[in-house]
Formats: sequence, structure tokens, C-alpha cells
Amino acid sequence: MKFILRILLSALAVVILSYVLPHVNVDSFFTAIIVAVVLSLLNFIVKPILVILTLPVTIITLGLFLLIINAIIILLASNLIGGFTVDGVLWAILFSLCLSFLQSILFSLLNDDKQ
Repeated sequence: MKFILRILLSALAVVILSYVLPHVNVDSFFTAIIVAVVLSLLNFIVKPILVILTLPVTIITLGLFLLIINAIIILLASNLIGGFTVDGVLWAILFSLCLSFLQSILFSLLNDDKQ
């Protein structure tokens, strides 16, 4: 149940960012749900492979190359999904940073206070 809520909150974040960022477009909320699912699958499957393959560059750049890897994941999702477009690497980096920030705020609403 928590996974479904996280997907829906991620889709909400994608829709909000599509309104805020001018070069990011999402056709509908259903497309945003598909974007959230595809991004979670790409982050689970493709991202670890890219991180391992680019480990020397990531170490040399003190981890900043991970921003490029996140942009590659966003652009890959943009190519896979028809109603989701991101215009360029810089917009993908900005979308990735804003998405992470917005998701951390929205996911903090799901945390249960265990006292």
C-alpha cells in the first residue's frame, strides 16, 4: 500500500514540476503515473549498472557525475514514454534535482511517528 502511495505522490510531483519547469511536459496525470513507475524501475535496474560502470569518473568528480546519471535516467524515461518530454540535459538535471527535493517533502508526509 505504501508503494502505491509513493507512486501517486511521485506522479503528483511530476505534474507539479511540469507546470513549474517550462521545458518539461506531461500530457495527463495518467502519463505522470506511468512516468513515476518507469522512473522507479529505471532507478532500480539501470542506475546501479551505470553507477558501477562510471565509478572512476564519479570518484574523480566527487559524486557530481551522479547528476549526469540521473539526467540520463530522466532522458531515457522521456524517450520511452510518449506523453512525457524533457528538452535537453540541463533541464533533465534541473528536473531531477527538483523531483528529488519535492519527493522528499511529499514522502515525509507518509512517515509514521513511532514514539
